[in-house]
Amino acid sequence: MMQNSQVNFDSLITSNRVHGSLYSDEALFREELEKIWFRTWVYVGHESEAPNPNDFVMKSIGPQPIIMVRNKDGELRLLQNRCPHRGNQVCVKNSGNAKMFTCPYHSWTFSNSGELIGYAFPDGYAGHPDADKTKLGLARVPRVASYRGFVFGSMAEEGPSLEEHLGGAAETLDRLCETSPEGEIEITAGFLQHKTQSNWKFLVENETDGYHPAFVHASIFNVADSGIGGLYGAESTALARDYGNGHTENDLRPEFRKFDEPLRWFGTDETRLPDYVSKMNAAYGEKRAREIMVDGTPHVMIYPNLFIAEIQLFVIQPTAVNQTIQHVTALQFKGAPDLNRRMRQQTMGSVGPAGFLLADDSEMYERTQRGVESRDPEWLFLGRGEQRETRDENGFRVSHTTDETPSRGIWRHYKSLMEA
Repeated sequence: MMQNSQVNFDSLITSNRVHGSLYSDEALFREELEKIWFRTWVYVGHESEAPNPNDFVMKSIGPQPIIMVRNKDGELRLLQNRCPHRGNQVCVKNSGNAKMFTCPYHSWTFSNSGELIGYAFPDGYAGHPDADKTKLGLARVPRVASYRGFVFGSMAEEGPSLEEHLGGAAETLDRLCETSPEGEIEITAGFLQHKTQSNWKFLVENETDGYHPAFVHASIFNVADSGIGGLYGAESTALARDYGNGHTENDLRPEFRKFDEPLRWFGTDETRLPDYVSKMNAAYGEKRAREIMVDGTPHVMIYPNLFIAEIQLFVIQPTAVNQTIQHVTALQFKGAPDLNRRMRQQTMGSVGPAGFLLADDSEMYERTQRGVESRDPEWLFLGRGEQRETRDENGFRVSHTTDETPSRGIWRHYKSLMEA
């Protein structure tokens, strides 16, 4: 286990600057795995991905492979995909339904709750004092908790509760689920995976960086005749917000409320989705349904790896100091098939194999990575809008949507975790 860091983070992180080496130092990356990815709450998956007894799906906590499985009693567990015998991965399928897992190397067999059921040719272990089956099961992620169907795991035996970790950002997940007439989202559309040669922290910062969309994504906004670019323009009333604990948001609701048009956030109107509108009115009443459909879904980064981007869900997985995988899927809202179909289509157009949006971002990630790997990394300046930050009604830092309030919040939290 990593001991207290010898790094002086005061020399690398100030209130508005970070040193380029934070994105490229291999030893620091290993320390991040121990102090952030293997100690805090990390988003793993959604309950809807394993809805039935014995369903399983392969997930991860950082680079660590994890089996998210619902056992025969309906309990969700997170198991490390590692045989305690010789370390082989016991599960090689991405998803399925199985009552047990058998290691392909030496045929050790485990229940889907993780207990060792038996090993091949057991006479070789007869009388051995250390061949206790109760002590040779699959390792479990010590803490598992869910919020509104979002499943998080923590490799630490003790620590803050999930609710404490989410803090004020939990409200954004509430807001997301309210977009469904049944109050639930489902993750059923399948995942795309995008590998980028960049440090994971560049991705985390970018997700709520409202300064870049008008420039980096100008081509797709113009081709699609989209009004999204205006949401991040100099005259926008949208806000950047720091919820603390590393969670950040681009709050676009002020812009949508100016127009007061239901479903404008989705680039459409009520006449195009009449069944959805009818169900929302029945579920929430016309007044509340209209408010929900005007505000739209959140644009929020739940630290360190869950990004809700209006119509999509991203999961960030660091695999090396300079390599990250993004897992992305279309959000699906329970009870809203007409909305969901359009969600899938728009997701393919923006982040699919021929999509423009994620390709734009990936190019920026890799260029910035090459920049900070120069011989003498320079400081990166994150001071935009620092002088005009205020507090919202809940006490969270806010500023103009193009300001770097989110990045400064992310780095404050990072520093606190790394110094702990």
